[in-house]
Amino acid sequence: MTETATAPAPTGPRRQSPLGRVLATARNTWRGLTSMRTALMLLFLLALAAIPGALLPQRSLNAQKVDEYIAARPTLGPWMDRLELFDVFSSFWFTAIYVLLFISLVGCILPRVFDHYRALRTEPVKAPRNLSRLPYHFEGADAGTPDEVVARTRKELRGWRTVVRSGSRDGEFTISAEKGYTREAGNLVFHLALVCLLAAIAIGKLFGYEGNVIVIANNGAGFCTTSPAAFDSFRAGNVIDGTGLTPLCVRVKNFKADYLSNGQAEMFTADISYQAGADLRSDTWRDTTIAVNHPLRLEGDRIYLQGHGFAPQFTVTFPDGQTRTETIQWRPDDATTFLSSGVLRVDPPGGMYPNDADRRKNQIAIQGLFAPTGLLHGTLLTSAFPAMQNPMVAVDIYRGETGLDTGRAQSLFTLDPEMIKQGRLTKEERVNLEPGESVSLSDGTKVTFDGAEEFVNLQVSHDPAQGWVLASAITMMVGLLVSLLVKRRRIWLRVYPDATSDDQRRTVVEMGGLARTDQAGWGGEFDRLRTRLLDHSTGE
Repeated sequence: MTETATAPAPTGPRRQSPLGRVLATARNTWRGLTSMRTALMLLFLLALAAIPGALLPQRSLNAQKVDEYIAARPTLGPWMDRLELFDVFSSFWFTAIYVLLFISLVGCILPRVFDHYRALRTEPVKAPRNLSRLPYHFEGADAGTPDEVVARTRKELRGWRTVVRSGSRDGEFTISAEKGYTREAGNLVFHLALVCLLAAIAIGKLFGYEGNVIVIANNGAGFCTTSPAAFDSFRAGNVIDGTGLTPLCVRVKNFKADYLSNGQAEMFTADISYQAGADLRSDTWRDTTIAVNHPLRLEGDRIYLQGHGFAPQFTVTFPDGQTRTETIQWRPDDATTFLSSGVLRVDPPGGMYPNDADRRKNQIAIQGLFAPTGLLHGTLLTSAFPAMQNPMVAVDIYRGETGLDTGRAQSLFTLDPEMIKQGRLTKEERVNLEPGESVSLSDGTKVTFDGAEEFVNLQVSHDPAQGWVLASAITMMVGLLVSLLVKRRRIWLRVYPDATSDDQRRTVVEMGGLARTDQAGWGGEFDRLRTRLLDHSTGE
């Protein structure tokens, strides 16, 4: 009885476990994310995503302009706000692109770091079988023995990485020499410094903060960084809650602006006094001068002089003889002539009116234009020069409820038009004033224009990683220069006894050279090496 062999049942493709599929998906995703192509695409996408931040008003810089932009576009504006187009650089989609780019760059760079490290430690490769095929080649004879030629060559090739190997013939030796390993060290330093730079920038964004404050100059006014409330605008890092700010105090003693004859700004400087560290405990003030692009650096913070403008001063004399003097910054509307606009709200002194309702109805609001060098075209005021040579104001004076008691946020530079439309603010006068001139209202209240002071916009910037950013950037440049300037060169020598000669000391020498990168002048260097190494040889 014969047995029939049965063929094994066909087996289908091996099914992968759920965990294996998850790991394979994660591995493929990581490979795709850390590829150079993905990094370049994300870099392009980041640049594209930054365009709305440059073209549209940003809430972190000017919330009022954002509100005006949305109000002018009642249909499109709210949708743009939902998409965070007015908060581009803190939006979820911009942050996502930035984080993905950071991960992709780190994932691209770290493997290359290990590759360059391995290349830095590799020995020179073995000599090719046929040296005559190399771009530079020499063959001749030497009067010494192979051992003497090898010893002399190794002595002359100090600074080169050399390896001596035995050849296939009796008494044959090959010498492999390579120079320019510093190029790989430069590549290694460049990539490591790039990783450090990215990490330092991220740390600075997480743990840093930035605050802007307007200070009236020339009267010793100042501020202390006790809390974010001390600033007019404050932007904190993602892990900063506004506490733990570096304690320091600043006073602005005076401000000076230099202009060319055509009105172009030449230099802005401010003389300030400051306290920081131990000076706060001893109440010691130190004097210094800051200018544009020349900040004060102390306690890890930088204090920048960002800009300046003018703050008109008015004195309101009420019918009972009590006075209120107010000085507040107005917004420069023309960067060339510094024609500025703004509003000043004055509350009557307490006890002047029997109840709060009467007091609110007699608040004073002054809104208009300020010209540092006033020039009248009829009754229209303009400014002829940005320096304060002939200060003038053109103002509308209102009486009524200015909104100071409502607790509702108001613009610092304009009155609420709804208050005027509802008749809660009534225009009393429209007048042009020079310093010292006054105007009287119907109830006997007198408004006097006293002149103007200059204000400065100071920025306090804290970045705990700024030193690492600078060091990483410098190290990157050094590594890049080394990798670009240093060239890898290789030479090989094959020496063996000359079997065709009666002279037992005669040695055949073959020498070949190759530059691993394009380098002009390598042929000349090869000839100089040949002359130095084999000066006793004859050949072609």
